[in-house]
Amino acid sequence: MSVQAADKLKDKFGDTVLETTEFRGETTVVVKKEDIVAVCAFLKEELGFNFLTVLCSVDYMGQAPRFMVVYQLYNIGTHTRLRVKAPVEESDARIDTVCGVWGAANWMEREAWDLMGISFNNHPDPRRILMPDDWEGHPLRKDYPVQGPDREPYQGRTE
Repeated sequence: MSVQAADKLKDKFGDTVLETTEFRGETTVVVKKEDIVAVCAFLKEELGFNFLTVLCSVDYMGQAPRFMVVYQLYNIGTHTRLRVKAPVEESDARIDTVCGVWGAANWMEREAWDLMGISFNNHPDPRRILMPDDWEGHPLRKDYPVQGPDREPYQGRTE
């Protein structure tokens, strides 16, 4: 079913679908970030992927695009999973919110912004969710200082 969903996405959205892969029974579709809301709405309304199980982001520091926003979808009726990815450039680390498609995206998008620095256009509540309001930076980025922004590097025991 996931492969069929990928084929239907290609038929419906054409060039928006950048890549499809299947590995060990898992199907992944990479789509242009500009069309993420339309793609997700189609997957939910037409193909029955009615449950957003996870929304997260990945930092591929040193590569272009640097970030990937990942949506793990589930069709409750057919017990089918589908992974959708959208590449996001470091110079424009923003993508449209899918809160209008799945309400569950709200807190997951806030977490992706808080920890990775990816903004979600038109998000209804774009404030930090895990870090304090005055925190500087995004601690899951690979270039974030391991000891924190204002800490001395760990020197180990000196006994």
